[in-house]
Parts: sequence; structure tokens; C-alpha cells
Amino acid sequence: MGISMIGIDYNRACVDVRAQFSFTKKHAVTALEHLKQEPGIAGCIILSTCNRMEIWASTKEDWNGSLYGFLCREKGKDPEKFQEYFIQREEEEAVEHLFYLTSGLKSQILAEDQIITQVKDALTLSREAFCTDNVLEVLFRTAVTAAKKVKTEVNFSRANSSVIHQAIRRLEEKGFSIQGTTCMVIGNGEMGKVTALALKEAGADVTVTVRQYRSGMVTIPKGCERINYGDRMQLIPNCDLVVSATASPNFTLTKELLENAGITGHLVLIDLAVPRDIEPKAGSLPNITLYDIDSFKIDSISPKMQESMEKAGVILKEQMEEFYNWFSGKDLFPRIQEIKAEAVEDLNLRILKILKKTPMDDHDRENLLKAIDTAAGKVVNKMIFGLRDSLEQDAFVECVEGLEKLYEN
Repeated sequence: MGISMIGIDYNRACVDVRAQFSFTKKHAVTALEHLKQEPGIAGCIILSTCNRMEIWASTKEDWNGSLYGFLCREKGKDPEKFQEYFIQREEEEAVEHLFYLTSGLKSQILAEDQIITQVKDALTLSREAFCTDNVLEVLFRTAVTAAKKVKTEVNFSRANSSVIHQAIRRLEEKGFSIQGTTCMVIGNGEMGKVTALALKEAGADVTVTVRQYRSGMVTIPKGCERINYGDRMQLIPNCDLVVSATASPNFTLTKELLENAGITGHLVLIDLAVPRDIEPKAGSLPNITLYDIDSFKIDSISPKMQESMEKAGVILKEQMEEFYNWFSGKDLFPRIQEIKAEAVEDLNLRILKILKKTPMDDHDRENLLKAIDTAAGKVVNKMIFGLRDSLEQDAFVECVEGLEKLYEN
């Protein structure tokens, strides 16, 4: 059994290239179902965010396929044209990447929190499509647990930051203060809500668009106003800043719409979507400044942030060891469970003779036997897995084989 992944991210490709390989939830499920049917694929997960797209697979020993080849077939792309934008990782390199990624240490905004939820959601999506397996389940769950431990034990100077917080800082550095401005956020998904809340906390007057057919079903951050998506162009002439963050396959704002909107002052547009929400040509209009999600990369890491990352690395190394210990012994688990069952039954047969002679009613005797079964199972587990942690792998396998012989018929 092996672990393999391919990925494209903001470090390797611009937003327009990444957009060609992004997945909506619906399309991700379809791709997962197709990949799961490929020979040699035991389980698969797709992680698709604004900054990256990754395909993960646990593979059988006889697998000789290509995740990149599968992706290009699924997306109808020429493999030779896009190969340079992708990176492939396997086994320990892949595991280390996922742990650092989930902890926010490979994010465009270092130590941001959203990636933990995105990794959890990717696992959940695959699980609900019956496309994951025990290897990816344990790997992704352990990575999430490790990320939470890092968040708890390591203090990052930009904790709880996101791309919109970075955007606000960059705009203020350029002399554009959010305080007192009129802002509109197009989109009411997770990114839209984070954006609206950040702008509101920065002192802006914020309006959030909602689809008319969902108007009464959605909530918006406290203190924000709402407007039907279809009426957004009526509000734009009064705005200083508009942020678009939707999963729409079409542009939410085009050059033509903005030209005809009657905008008299200067308008700042921020497009946080992948694929793009705002037509790039809109940035050519004289009274508009357009930023996309790649406009707010961090150029350098402070010494304090570097120190925090090193502390996080120590924690992640310990957590990765736990996964490797599980992974190296996973094939022995069924055998260990059989040994435990045999040992518990052996104890029951021996102790039952004593219990039959002990004065108590049948109900109490039955409850006592159940308690003994549970305790015996825990003791056997402690002994066997204690041996696993203290012995070399070959020696541990010999111990398992020896215990199995004790209960051979």
C-alpha cells in the first residue's frame, strides 16, 4: 500500500492556470468516483481551494498509474502543456507535506485557520462519496489533529489571519483606509462571510449580496446589510470597495457592467475567487483598481514567525511518527484482534469456573463477565502495542506469530 499525491498551488501557477484545474464539490465527487474505479486505487481525496488543488490516493502494490494523467483526462487538458505547474509527492514526502499544509505553514497567509476546515471538508466529501479508505482516513484525521495541536501550543504573530486580512493591511499601507468606507461583498459562502466580518471589524459599512431565492434562508455577519445579488449594480456607484468571493462559473462583474454602472469616484475591486469572479479587463478602466487573490502574497517571513514555524515543526514531527507507527503495523491489526479475542475467551473459560461457585444472581454475573471482557481486551492491547513500540518491526512480527501459535487448534 502506498500514498501518492499531485498538486498545483499559488507558488507554482497563477490564478488563471489554477482555475483550469479547480473543482466544485459536485465535480470533485464525480472525479473521485472515476478515480476510485481506476485499477490499483484503494482510496482518493480531492482538496480544491482558492490557492491550490491536490489529488490524494492510497494505492495498491500493483498500481502503476498516473494521477496527473488522470487529472488531464478528467479536465480535457494536454498533459505536456501543464506538467511544469504540478508537483508529485509520495510516501513520507507526501505525509510531511499534508501535515505542514494542514497547519497553515504552506498557506499564502502563514498560519491561517481556514485550511484546517478545508482539509476536513475534503475528507468528509470523499467519505460521503465512499471513495476514501482507512489509510487516507487516518492520515487526514491525524493531520487535522496535529494542526489543532500546533494552533494550541504555538503562538503565531498573524494567528487567525486570512487573505482578506492581508488585503486590508496592504491597502492601508497604500493609504487606503477601510475605516468609514462603503463596501460590498459579493458572495455569502465561507470566504464571503469571513470577508464581510473582517471589513466590518475594520470599520466599514458592509453590504453582502444574497441570491434572491435563498434570501430568507441565509445568515450574514452581524452588523452587515444584505442586498439581492441581482441588485448589486445599483449599489456599486456608492461603494469604495467591492470584494467578490463566490463559486460562480460566470463573472459576477464584467468590464461592460462596470462601464455602464455610472461610477464617478475611484473604486477598488478585490477578486478572491478561483476561477475568477471579476473579468480581468475591468482593471483597465481608468477609475478602477483591480486585485486578484495572488496580489497579497507575503514577501518575507519575520524572525519571530520563523521561530514559531520551527516550534510547530517539532510538534508535527512527533505527530507524524504516530501516523508512521500506525501505518507500519496496520497489516498486523486483524491478526492482533484475533489474538485478543482468543485471549479474552481463554480468560473467560478459566474464570467462569470460579464465578459459577461465587454467590450472585445471573444478572450480576453477566455484567461482571462483560466488565472482565473489556478489561482483559485493554490489557492485551496494552501488552501487544507496548511490544510494538519497544521492538524492531521484524522482532515484533515474530512475537505476533508466537502468540498466534498459542491458540492454534
